[in-house]
Amino acid sequence: MVTANDTQTLWVEYRKSGDPTIRDRLILTYAPLVKFVAGRVGASLPAHVDEQDLVSYGLLGLIGAIERFDPSREIKFETFAMARIRGAIIDELRSLDWVPRSVRTRARQIERAIQALEKELMRAPTDAEIATKLGLSSEELEESLHEISRSSVAALDELWSPSGSGGDQIALIDTIEDESGPDPEMTLEQSEVKEALAEAISILPEREKLVVTLYYYEELTLREIGEVLGVTESRVSQLHTKAILRLKAHLAGASRDRAET
Repeated sequence: MVTANDTQTLWVEYRKSGDPTIRDRLILTYAPLVKFVAGRVGASLPAHVDEQDLVSYGLLGLIGAIERFDPSREIKFETFAMARIRGAIIDELRSLDWVPRSVRTRARQIERAIQALEKELMRAPTDAEIATKLGLSSEELEESLHEISRSSVAALDELWSPSGSGGDQIALIDTIEDESGPDPEMTLEQSEVKEALAEAISILPEREKLVVTLYYYEELTLREIGEVLGVTESRVSQLHTKAILRLKAHLAGASRDRAET
């Protein structure tokens, strides 16, 4: 059994020597993280997506995290690595482009409708208002959300691409690699994003806010959240999808408003 002291010693030795053998021991130590993240990502994907494939994609993220992590910084490796692992999995899934174009298009349409309604109503729009804006029935909107939730890999940690970041995204749980020390500009930017995200979550409808809280903060699975709310796992998935689309719309609108001022 590897103790915390043993792991710390491995980090010190690896940073000094860069020995691939020590790196491999660190990979084995943290391999359970990959399975954990792959399981969480896989829970919102279609059944035909093999979890072992996700583990393989995530392993590349773990290796990258180990090679880039600076143990002298006051950041837990697990936090740093989980963002990297998840990012590697999602990048690979996107490269495979298995999500139907029609589903991606409908997700963007719903996001834009929410954004327009928020600006017009100055509050979170209801499902009925979103459906009307899109020219859909309530049943058609629910079916669209169901399709998006079955194929979507969107989540809170993909929400924000700061201007001037070159496409890099800041995530709620993300940590920023910095080999030479803290970057004041990036630290400020990250703080602003977290504040904007907290504000966006605060105006979600109560049920969606609860799903976000239980999933991301309490780390419950969709099935467990369904048991708490007394609804099916499929319904929780739809609520989660709606919450994410609302948050993306709100943050995109806030970013545009700041750019115009």
